[in-house]
Amino acid sequence: MNPQDKKLAIRTDFIYMLERAVKAPSGHNTQPWLFRVGEGWIQILPDMSRMLPVVDPENRELFISLGCATENLCIAAGAKGYAPEISISEKGEITVLLREAPKGSGADDFIAEIADRQTNRGMYSGERIEPVQLAYLRDTPLEDGTRLRLWTRDENEYGTLAFYIRAGNERQMNDSSFKRELSSWMRFNKRHVSSMPDGLSYAVFGAPNLPRFISETVMLNLLRPSIQNKADKKRLASSACLALFTLEKDDLKSWVLLGRSLQRFLLRATSRRIAYAFMNQPCEVADLSRALARDLSLGNESVELILRLGYASKKMPYSPRKSWREKLVP
Repeated sequence: MNPQDKKLAIRTDFIYMLERAVKAPSGHNTQPWLFRVGEGWIQILPDMSRMLPVVDPENRELFISLGCATENLCIAAGAKGYAPEISISEKGEITVLLREAPKGSGADDFIAEIADRQTNRGMYSGERIEPVQLAYLRDTPLEDGTRLRLWTRDENEYGTLAFYIRAGNERQMNDSSFKRELSSWMRFNKRHVSSMPDGLSYAVFGAPNLPRFISETVMLNLLRPSIQNKADKKRLASSACLALFTLEKDDLKSWVLLGRSLQRFLLRATSRRIAYAFMNQPCEVADLSRALARDLSLGNESVELILRLGYASKKMPYSPRKSWREKLVP
């Protein structure tokens, strides 16, 4: 291959990686990443214009999202025959060095699941997840300092988490600042989504495509503790288990590494057709997070993420995504 052809191949490979990186999950679907591309490397940078100062004041969830994007990029790199190596700066800038892997060592595990993965906020079937599948999820490779626990619906810890989820709803849905921030990221109909391909689309909640003045009125009226708790009670009753991610060290680098572990877990769940949705309310209220850690006897571990899992009767629409081209910086 001559140098010009090789340069073109590298550029095509990098596009492939970036297309998959932007399919990562993020809080309120803010997509808080930027990309810088060089010869033999890609950087994933935090986009601080996408911060959520009320729900995520320390940018914890923002950097977890960057970790998810990093994991997607690394999986795609492996599928293209690269051996990615990452480093994380003190500012949370992630550099992925892309060296050619030894011949025959390229891996494409879970590459198909990157596009298939989605957060499904709908009701689940109530069917239990078989022990062999739970064991498969528990065996997710985790980065140092990350811990994962799974509890089924009949275990006491499931009820403890459900209690704190309800408490989180009470606190957040009675907080006008939280509701203003949340509503600013809601996209109320198809036209709104087309003009702003980020945030929380009406469709992912199962809402119809109505004129905005109707949809906005209806959706904002649902932001009440009693309504949220009633809906979440049904969602939890329909789920098979709850997953809890914790960290031994609660800092920026650990958040990024947690994101990588989380994405592996989500792709494993997707490969087994297990649906999931985040229930992070108690993780986002500082005193509830500490109380939950105490009641679960977690010691010095910090509560980071909660997810419900189960089998969904149907897929929900996918969240809109900005193109990687809109996220490139010099």
